[in-house]
Amino acid sequence: MSLKLCVAQLNLLVGDTEGNARKIIEASRAAYAAGARLVVTPELAISGYPAEDLWLRPAFMAACDDAVKTVARELAGLKGLHVVVGHPHGMSIASKSVQVQRRLNAASVVSEGRVLETYAKRELPNYQVFDEYRYFTPGQGTCVFQVEGVNVGLLICEDAWFEQPAQLAVAAGAELLVVPNASPFHLGKSGERVQQMADRARAVSLPLVYAHLVGGQDEVVFDGASFAVNADGSLAGRATSFREELFYVDVERTAGAPLRMTGTVTLEPEPEAELWDALVMGVRDYVGKNGFPGVLLGLSGGIDSALVLAVAVDALGADKVRAVMMPSPYTADISWLDARDMSVRLGVRYDEISIVPMFEAFRGALAQEFAGLPEDTTEENIQARIRGVILMALSNKFGSIVLTTGNKSEMATGYCTLYGDMAGGFAVIKDLLKTMVFRLARWRNANDPYGRGANPIPDRIITRPPSAELRPGQVDQDSLPPYEILDAVLSRYMEYDQGVEEIVAAGFERAVVERIARLIRINEYKRRQAPVGIRVSHRSFGKDWRYPITGKFRA
Repeated sequence: MSLKLCVAQLNLLVGDTEGNARKIIEASRAAYAAGARLVVTPELAISGYPAEDLWLRPAFMAACDDAVKTVARELAGLKGLHVVVGHPHGMSIASKSVQVQRRLNAASVVSEGRVLETYAKRELPNYQVFDEYRYFTPGQGTCVFQVEGVNVGLLICEDAWFEQPAQLAVAAGAELLVVPNASPFHLGKSGERVQQMADRARAVSLPLVYAHLVGGQDEVVFDGASFAVNADGSLAGRATSFREELFYVDVERTAGAPLRMTGTVTLEPEPEAELWDALVMGVRDYVGKNGFPGVLLGLSGGIDSALVLAVAVDALGADKVRAVMMPSPYTADISWLDARDMSVRLGVRYDEISIVPMFEAFRGALAQEFAGLPEDTTEENIQARIRGVILMALSNKFGSIVLTTGNKSEMATGYCTLYGDMAGGFAVIKDLLKTMVFRLARWRNANDPYGRGANPIPDRIITRPPSAELRPGQVDQDSLPPYEILDAVLSRYMEYDQGVEEIVAAGFERAVVERIARLIRINEYKRRQAPVGIRVSHRSFGKDWRYPITGKFRA
């Protein structure tokens, strides 16, 4: 006995119920033609994930129900094909003579025009970026169905991280577990998933298939990399990361032994390659799915904007990217020389618009108000805000979205200007610490993953001391601790919730730790007004960081 199984690793669009259904139908037909009789789609494939408060709208839930029926109807003629379709499911229950509407995170098994089974996710995650208790009620049942003589047990995402759902499937006769997923990417997550699913397979002595979503959705990115593990935990197959794919696994039965699976094993990419792919997919999908004709950004000659430019070109192509250099009275010659050089290397449109006349006009208009007062960050911020106005004016006129270029170290400490360099529509590297910015820049210069050209970033941009160039001789380290120290403390305090005393005990200077913690606290108001950006760490300044602006706690 053998069964060919296909994971439809799809890039789906939130809210596009008809389009998502069409993708599932087309993938299922292709898989059927290739010999597959079981197709597994990602978690909540019909609605897209996360659909957030769309799930609260009755009209949206009805559209999802209609899309599931469309999938079943369109695939009715494919004899023997079973498709696991992820979707939200609404149901009414009677409670004290009142009809109460429940929503479930569900997956249905459709075959030959009918919905055979519907399973509801039992374990609802409510941490990091997950907020499923806001939308769904936990399921209570199990689902085991038969395909080509194989009893298939169905779990959904978080179910497989707990013991009971898999044990219940085994008790109901399952010989193989399939697990639709929508698990947002962060660095290191792929290895965690494989290890956890291998542990689950060994615990119940059953093979397991992990069917994962791929694509960018606002601030989260899904990396695909669907996989299969055998009952002994060994890796039987792994799909490509960050790419739509029909991933096939062959399931074989041997007398007296668990089912055995075989498939193609794609090598796991190195961390820098994963990060780069996540950033590229995040930009490509945000721009493409929202219908922007292209992007533009301020190119300063510094490393942050250089990295964003390289990501944008890899994501969209040079013809959809525009770079604007906006020199001030304090811009060094090497900055605009390096900016020009990089623009030539990548082949993007490059323009220079001096902010000097506008800056002088502002200073003149405010001269009476500021009489007798020294220049300070006020004048620095005026320069940044002039640049923001220019970029947003170009965006308004030509329709391209502005990519902001601030990194996580700056966002954490407030080393950024509200309505200035924070002005824009999408923050590409807002979840990259500055030390990682340098690391990725060096990696991209040594690699050309998308065929746009090697060594896109001039070496001097990487090696020179970072500077905002808003006053004479300014460098970042005038205002901030060395980035190696800053980022280490930020990671402990913000990403891992370590307190000041714990960080000091680890060997960091108390004054430095207290200063960084204070900067994080007092700049929350800025981050609340920052554009959405790509999450690549296990904790970003976004959905999984919800701190009060006004508060007293200091540890």
